[in-house]
Amino acid sequence: MTPKRIFDLTLVLATAPVWLLATAAAALLTLVGTGRPVLFRDERAGKDGKPFTLVKFRTMRDGEGSDAVRTTRTGAFMRKFSLDELPQLWLVLSGKMSLVGPRPLPLRYLPRYSPAQMRRHEVLPGITGLAQVNGRNTISWEEKFRYDVEYVDRHDLAMDAAILARTVFKAAGGADVNMSGEITMPEFNPQQEGAGR
Repeated sequence: MTPKRIFDLTLVLATAPVWLLATAAAALLTLVGTGRPVLFRDERAGKDGKPFTLVKFRTMRDGEGSDAVRTTRTGAFMRKFSLDELPQLWLVLSGKMSLVGPRPLPLRYLPRYSPAQMRRHEVLPGITGLAQVNGRNTISWEEKFRYDVEYVDRHDLAMDAAILARTVFKAAGGADVNMSGEITMPEFNPQQEGAGR
């Protein structure tokens, strides 16, 4: 077992009374404000690009319309303070994710990455990461991937601890959630990003 894995397990288990209570409250909030099903599941690319099922609390209603139209008032609140991510702590316990690492993205993005960007999959995906504490969804995809690769090259337990501390501060303030006028991050398109191969 690596020091990073021990760090993850120790922190998640030590804080279990807090996050389990928060998860139960968030589940009830989702049920009342957004309805069933409470959980959203999506196939994402994990370490080495291997697929796994990401689980979050649902923040949008089903049906047609933009993400902004389908996002409920409760869902917007959950996203603002990152409460929708709480179920992923179970994925940390199972070893499919880490507390800190590049965020797991849809499988359809895999063919779109440059070789350098693909390096983000050399480590386990995280609930938070270097990109999330340096702008989250207010920065471009190219900037996000640059931070992801920097994390792959430089990460250690001290960096993980610093990122987690900054994440708590930013989540509490609801900072850097979205670009102006957007409710979710736009689709990754290398040609539009100017980050083509």
